[in-house]
Amino acid sequence: MNVDLKSMTLEELGDFFRQLGQPAFRAKQVFQWLHRGVTSFSEMSNLPKSLRQQLEEHCTLTVPVVERRQESKLDGTIKYLWRLSDGSCIETVLMRYQHGNTVCVSCQVGCNMGCVFCASTLGGKVRNLTASEILDQVIFTQKDSGATIHNIVMMGIGEPLDNFDQVVRFLHLVNHPDGLNIGMRHISLSTCGLVNQIDKLAQLGLQLTLSVSLHAPNDEIRSRLMPVNRAVGVERLMDTCRRYFQTTGRRISYEYAMIDGVNDSDAHADQLLALLKGQQAHVNLIPLNNIEESPLKPSRRVRQFQQRLEAHGVTATVRRKLGGDIDASCGQLRRKQMKESGALSGKEQPQ
Repeated sequence: MNVDLKSMTLEELGDFFRQLGQPAFRAKQVFQWLHRGVTSFSEMSNLPKSLRQQLEEHCTLTVPVVERRQESKLDGTIKYLWRLSDGSCIETVLMRYQHGNTVCVSCQVGCNMGCVFCASTLGGKVRNLTASEILDQVIFTQKDSGATIHNIVMMGIGEPLDNFDQVVRFLHLVNHPDGLNIGMRHISLSTCGLVNQIDKLAQLGLQLTLSVSLHAPNDEIRSRLMPVNRAVGVERLMDTCRRYFQTTGRRISYEYAMIDGVNDSDAHADQLLALLKGQQAHVNLIPLNNIEESPLKPSRRVRQFQQRLEAHGVTATVRRKLGGDIDASCGQLRRKQMKESGALSGKEQPQ
């Protein structure tokens, strides 16, 4: 038996301890210890020694190790490369804003979505993370940095809706009042547009913010940038998004990476406006990160594009660029580690 207690809900822990013949209150005690970030069962000082030994023998405790840590001298952003128990590496970013500290977490080791402007996809997907491994990124980032986490964005390595069950389990765990108690309205989940999973998420009625990585206003450009679009198409994606809003009442945020000469013209802005017509949408314009191997370059028309959208009644903001002096962009630090270890070959560079 090798039980991952940290991935269990409080109710599941209650069942587990009942099966061990333990009183019901043990579940809450252990739940609270796990969410404080203990690194061994011996630290659970209000448990009998015999129970601690039993847990040590039959249960596993996920504890990520800091492989690399980079802190920006410009704005205090911290980028972590964590090494997991199987040797895999994932990234987490702590960003400091006036409204509070935000942590950007990964949900997979690598990614299969293949977006050409993203370093996360290099080498493909290795595996899904467990709920505990996603939760650990919040817990141990908070412990290491000393900064209280107020907000979570699921925009790190991986596609959250491609790891649906473990991501939803994580959301319930991180939201629990006996754990970190981070409200759903303080959590944003980003997807490249897995339409069936968006419908499935809508049925759960979670009060999080859904961020859809759109990045193009038509099929020709989006299919070139994001292979997932070839199976779905922009119109079907937008129909799904309208349905999500009707079901949940939650406004969707559309992520749009501004790429020089690719998707940043006035004509592209007008096409985007047509797609969003009738929606209560928010567009988050993202100045493209410079990946050294990629021919795609940051747009020089971000402000003009924003002004054109706003002139026609669509709320558009420009994402503040943090961690400019470190490898803060998604997948960059893992990519560097993979290159140094020889795990990344020349054919896995962005096209």
